[in-house]
Amino acid sequence: MAPCLKQIQYSLNVKLLWLGLLIGYSGFIYYLSDQSSLPTPTLFAHQDKLFHATAYGILGFFAIGYFSRVLTKYRLALIVAFVFSAMYGASDEWHQSFVEGREADVYDWLADMFGAALLLLVANKFRLFKGKKK
Repeated sequence: MAPCLKQIQYSLNVKLLWLGLLIGYSGFIYYLSDQSSLPTPTLFAHQDKLFHATAYGILGFFAIGYFSRVLTKYRLALIVAFVFSAMYGASDEWHQSFVEGREADVYDWLADMFGAALLLLVANKFRLFKGKKK
């Protein structure tokens, strides 16, 4: 077994649950991005950035929930969760460039990364998913 992977500390069912949530939510983001437009009322300027940050904060939550259960070091799990969220955000923006009525926007990607980073900082601060210190 690779030294960065955890031995069976969590049940396989818990790992699969978090993996399923991560994959399912990633699919939900893909589905939304594949729509030519989303029916959202305009409440304020640049509200889509708040939507992006929120969506990718949730993605970051599912990512740290999964990666903290399969990697030995929590800090590594945080980094992998952030990189996963950032790369998924980049691929999502690229995907949108092929959808009629949508466009790729680097500022949306920055909002994606901000949302994921903010959630992961909160998770680290409050020791979410960290387990007991030995």
